[in-house]
Amino acid sequence: FTSLRISSLNRHVKTHSDEKPHVCHLCLKAFRTATLLRNHVNAHTGTRPYKCCDCDMAFVTSGELARHRRYKHTLEKPFKCSVCKYSSVEASKLKRHIRSHTGERPYACYLCSYASKDTYKLKRHMVTHSGEKPYECYICQARFTQSGTMKIHILQKHGENVPKYQCPHCSTFIARKSDLGVHLRNLHSYMAVAIKCSYCEAVFHERYALTQHKKTHRNEKRFKCDQCSYACKQ
Repeated sequence: FTSLRISSLNRHVKTHSDEKPHVCHLCLKAFRTATLLRNHVNAHTGTRPYKCCDCDMAFVTSGELARHRRYKHTLEKPFKCSVCKYSSVEASKLKRHIRSHTGERPYACYLCSYASKDTYKLKRHMVTHSGEKPYECYICQARFTQSGTMKIHILQKHGENVPKYQCPHCSTFIARKSDLGVHLRNLHSYMAVAIKCSYCEAVFHERYALTQHKKTHRNEKRFKCDQCSYACKQ
């Protein structure tokens, strides 16, 4: 790393240190620099000091404002690839693009041999190990590990891609009338035998009410270590 300014060099050197002297007085999280702490506190308080001069948007950090202006107003792409004609609004996107030239895949799965050039694809891959299926078909409630697989399912199983019919009981729009019938039977029909929530003692006679209730448990960390304070969702 080289820089024309000593302040930039000093800021960069701090990235190699584990020292975090700047502590948030609200949650005690620590940061390397005063700027990072200030941005963090602004997120706590909802303060958005960086205002766009071309629209009503405002942002917590100057970086967010600069990115917004490049995307929405100036359309500038200052980060250019030295190998091909690619250019980007964000430095992180250029860094990821350059890996397509070098073949570098720094984000490795610790459970198998898979490696990725960006964190998003690694995160998506990890779902294949956990068994989690976060994407749900809005018509038949089939669940999928990836959004792309869900979209293919909708096209193949439910025909047209343009929803026409709105469910009278919820905000769901459905492409075909026959699929609306499936949706109503699966989610909104009364069940004589109530289903118990797998997270708590609540019971429901309608599957839609159960699925809505389960969303309230989405961020709960039910699995707690009996040796320390660690807890997780799975």
